[in-house]
Amino acid sequence: MSNSYADAHEKSINDPEGFWGPIAEDCHWYKPWDKVLDDSNLPFYRWFAGGETNTCFNAVDLHVENGLGDQDAIIYDSPVTDTIKKYTYKDLKEEVSLFAGVLASKGVTKGDRVIIYMPMIPEAVFAMLACARIGAVHSVVFGGFAANELATRINDAKPKVIVTASCGIEVKKVIQYKPLLDEAIELSDSKPDACIIFQRPQAKAEMTDGRDFDWKDAMTQAAPHDCVPVAATDPLYILYTSGTTGQPKGVVRDNGGHMVALKWSMSAIYGVNQGDVYWAASDIGWVVGHSYIVYGPLLKGCTTILFEGKPVGTPDASVFWRIISQHKVKTLFTAPTAFRAIKREDPQAQLMSGFDLSPFKYLFLAGERLDPDTLTWAENSLKVPVIDHWWQTETGWAIAANCVGIEQFEVKPGSPTKAAPGWNLAVLGEDGHPVGPGEIGAIVAKLPLPPGTLPTLWQNDERYKESYLSEFPGYYETADAGFIDEDGYVFVMARTDDIINVAGHRLSTGAMEEVIAEHPDVAECAVMGVGDSLKGQIPLGMMVVNAGVDRPEEEIVKEVVQLVRNKIGPVAAFKTATVVKRLPKTRSGKILRGTMRSIADQKSYKVPATIDDYTILDEIEDSLGKIGYGKKA
Repeated sequence: MSNSYADAHEKSINDPEGFWGPIAEDCHWYKPWDKVLDDSNLPFYRWFAGGETNTCFNAVDLHVENGLGDQDAIIYDSPVTDTIKKYTYKDLKEEVSLFAGVLASKGVTKGDRVIIYMPMIPEAVFAMLACARIGAVHSVVFGGFAANELATRINDAKPKVIVTASCGIEVKKVIQYKPLLDEAIELSDSKPDACIIFQRPQAKAEMTDGRDFDWKDAMTQAAPHDCVPVAATDPLYILYTSGTTGQPKGVVRDNGGHMVALKWSMSAIYGVNQGDVYWAASDIGWVVGHSYIVYGPLLKGCTTILFEGKPVGTPDASVFWRIISQHKVKTLFTAPTAFRAIKREDPQAQLMSGFDLSPFKYLFLAGERLDPDTLTWAENSLKVPVIDHWWQTETGWAIAANCVGIEQFEVKPGSPTKAAPGWNLAVLGEDGHPVGPGEIGAIVAKLPLPPGTLPTLWQNDERYKESYLSEFPGYYETADAGFIDEDGYVFVMARTDDIINVAGHRLSTGAMEEVIAEHPDVAECAVMGVGDSLKGQIPLGMMVVNAGVDRPEEEIVKEVVQLVRNKIGPVAAFKTATVVKRLPKTRSGKILRGTMRSIADQKSYKVPATIDDYTILDEIEDSLGKIGYGKKA
């Protein structure tokens, strides 16, 4: 492969078979593919058709066979239980093959589904890999999800077995999972044959006779199970998107393309290689956890960090620096929200002193737009490249990134740099035609999508086409809006429904957020368009201020309004903002702008199952009411 980004990207677009074929040879195959890219059933493209492989073999057994058995595969670091435990690749193979035997003993075979409803503990990773080992399809549901949300996933996936733990721990609060699971099964039309329960010392789950089995007991009785060859096009997992309305979409990931793309991405995008310590500070319930806590690092032969804690509060805003220093982390990937929380608690980065961060080389951020202020704070504090990149649950890995393992580019604040190899991006106007450099429109990807992305939705090809391919035929609709500049840098400004129309002017709420975040007292912010009888829509700002700021809120609001007027101009019509204690977010860190917009416009909304704290919506209603919006106005 070329060591030039331009050459790599050009080949990936114009000769995808010639680009991805040699990369796939770095993986183990029981049977080589017949065709790198199968386009015989458009618009459904399939990668490495005819090939047979096993993702677990590539992530675990292959490293043991290659002499890496004594290298650490997983470092479990749990400040909430005061636990650090390491598992070598040899340990991992033993645990995973045994649990694969447990699943097989409960009747799970190739193609069966297994729901994993677990906290951030090693057993969750063992369960995922055990499913992959025997060709079962796992569907991880974020631990602690409400019973009705878990029930919808049970009904859609129809799992033969559900794997759970007795509880999860949110900072100091113990959340019992078993009552939620029992209620979800009661609500579901589909019933599992068995549930396997890992009992944690913080809470003991009550077992249902005949259905529930103790993890530890089952492991002592199990026989190790070998890897089962599967087709490259067979599903590896289903991950349900955290949509705020209607039935969640079951994003499917296949075995072959997923394995090839993720293994390649570890060095090409993140700059890590076999033996390096890599940390994705996310959760296995999200796509980041699937791709870069579990599969990507293990496929590459890295050591991956499994972190059960929070960026602040476990015990304080120094925990990231402690983990980087103690475990010699080379690359960290987390959400901008995490760094905004750290910055808010420790604006001068004083808690960073005393930690040896010399092994640390790269910080990657994704999940929310990276505002330039947070970017600058992280760069100045850490003295390493801070790299924004952009991707989605559906894509499985980065759409746009500064690919440090190929060719590292200068950072442009607000941009995740350029389209990653494999991604042919365009920006289209409302008429479906391309717009010029710097013009805002819908960001789309020309088909075929690269390997590792979603080939379809679980048992719903029509919904796949309707959701992603119908708006702009021949393209995948990202539902993100932004522009591409004259240098090819991508700027993702907002979701397409967050582009607001102010008196005929299409404006980006993300651009306004960037300006507000520049204010020295603002820790984080959100801007949404609310209804206005004169202009159609006007922007409304919500701001959280830094810890220790005791200035009058009215002064800060006045300064922020003037800042937006100076930087964007009167056309933005930005006149209203308010200070709030916190912003409503999903557990993965996404700010619920749409929910706040519905509250302001007095429209009905469904409370998202992924929200981190339901009480915050009452606070938002009160805050909006004080400035004349919502039912409490």
